Amino acid sequence: MEQKKEKVVLSGNEAIARGAWEAGVHVAVAYPGTPSTEITAAVSTYPEVHANWCTNEKVALEVAAGAAVGGARALCCMKHVGVNVAADPLFSLSYMGINGGLVLVTADEPGMHSSQNEQDNRHYARAAKIPMFEPSSSEEARQMMRAAFDVSERFDTPVFFRQTTRISHSSSLVELHDREEREIKAYERDQSKFILLPVNARKRHVVVEQRTLDILEWIRSQPFNRIEMGEGEQGKIGFVCNAISYQYVKDAFPQASVLKYGLAWPVDVEIAKEFRGKVDTLYIVEEGEPFLEEHFKVAGIQVDGGKDLTGLCGEFSVEHIKKVFGKEVLSGSVSEVEAPARPPALCPGCAHRNVFHCLKTVGRGTVFSDIGCYTLGALKPLDALDFCLDMGASITAASGLYKAHPEKAGKIFAALGDSTFIHSGITGLIDAVHNENQIVVMVIDNRVTAMTGHQSNPVTGKNLMGHEVPKLDLAEVCRACGVQKVDVVNPREVEKLKSTIKDHAEAVKELKGPTVIVAKYHCVEWAKEMLTPYATDHDMCVGCQACVRLGCPAIHWDAERKLSTIDQTLCRGCGLCAEVCKFESIHRTDDVEGHKERAVAFKKKMDERKAKKNA
Repeated sequence: MEQKKEKVVLSGNEAIARGAWEAGVHVAVAYPGTPSTEITAAVSTYPEVHANWCTNEKVALEVAAGAAVGGARALCCMKHVGVNVAADPLFSLSYMGINGGLVLVTADEPGMHSSQNEQDNRHYARAAKIPMFEPSSSEEARQMMRAAFDVSERFDTPVFFRQTTRISHSSSLVELHDREEREIKAYERDQSKFILLPVNARKRHVVVEQRTLDILEWIRSQPFNRIEMGEGEQGKIGFVCNAISYQYVKDAFPQASVLKYGLAWPVDVEIAKEFRGKVDTLYIVEEGEPFLEEHFKVAGIQVDGGKDLTGLCGEFSVEHIKKVFGKEVLSGSVSEVEAPARPPALCPGCAHRNVFHCLKTVGRGTVFSDIGCYTLGALKPLDALDFCLDMGASITAASGLYKAHPEKAGKIFAALGDSTFIHSGITGLIDAVHNENQIVVMVIDNRVTAMTGHQSNPVTGKNLMGHEVPKLDLAEVCRACGVQKVDVVNPREVEKLKSTIKDHAEAVKELKGPTVIVAKYHCVEWAKEMLTPYATDHDMCVGCQACVRLGCPAIHWDAERKLSTIDQTLCRGCGLCAEVCKFESIHRTDDVEGHKERAVAFKKKMDERKAKKNA
């Protein structure tokens, strides 16, 4: 009798990690990015796998490629925009092929919960001619990950694995299987394959085209694309769907017929022709671009509705599918209840807030930002940023503005974090030095990759495996890049930070190149820092809202009483609010007596000033 397999509840990301481990993966690399981050974190808990964070996605894919060429099974994970960074090696790797097996996870994000676009990376699979799997549940993610590694080795190709936010972060039952131990294959030197000189690449292109045809033939014998015929009148209605859209359609119309695509590329249109012959109407439900729809129309398959009904933008839902296809939303459903807005904000005590407060009050220039926690400095009430494009673009775009307006030297700032600086800021800094771009760069160093969940990076001092490693000295890196003026300052020392910004804004006008300020203070959430909280003395508060304009979640504005209040359960004791208060109304909770003395002295001073003015 077959032994029963243990079943557990796993998120899609955890299931991908489990499937990779079961497939015998040896190496797992990534650059953290929502919604993919938890995959590599989960893989790192399996002792058989060497897992590490890389400095950027291009580096990660190249490390994975080297491991796979060397005969190991390698997993590489990134969010959808990370594939843009990794695109250079990706397209060539398709031609080159692999040895041990390589799967590249792209975690796409319809709805842009934490991304700057919602690109559909199925187009990358088609453009690079790499097969792509798309799971619809955690269990499928586990199964497909195992199959993806097998396909990679069988057809000598990297394989895409496309995950979307709802699959990544939703949890469902997964059947656990044992690890399939895989010996690392021998590496054999083959210049005709592994050196992509044009003379070799032209021959490899022919191989790639034939490989696509072979994979398409293989797909037709597999269960990943399947027809599920419905019952009764609804069974005459056919839905074509993929990924999470499959779950939405099955929930909304359980009696309808469904053609489910589990392999996004190459697109098998023959099964679509078969399905079209079995239903009266055919609708396509796919988040993102009309990828399947376009292939169907090119193949001459009649489509009765697709993006014209569902729309191009944002995430779908069960309620959206019901509404679009004519079935009323169920009474009392979640979609009928408008959830209160929860705008993101910098954490209480975050030193990034100090940086942006100082830039706004004494810098008074144009601030180019990057991707990270600090991007939240753009939101009101801080409202301190002017530009944010992609990883590393703060320095390069600031350089571009300087080229357009050299008279603005001393008024152009670039702000980026330690992880982003290492990811792709260093090259921009070297360019700024080489091309004499007079900008002030703020490297906001909180010692960790905070935005995606506190992953280690080269300044942290530990890697993903928990090993102690050298800490990268960012100031020395900047000096090595040729920057003539570099200062390290603690952003909690507000007056010193202000004077440093003023100093650099003046100095950069004469230096014929960039200056760098490293604002260095650890992430308070990562360090679990809980200093003595602050409180507001309402007898002294005049309602000027200077503290409120810092955007700290611990500070609340009482509109009725026109007073600010500090929630001491949230306050981390950074003291910035006390720094900006001109009326001595904010004090540390363990310094009540000292505050009273200062408050009396301050009130006396104000009374004297008022009397003198009236006189």
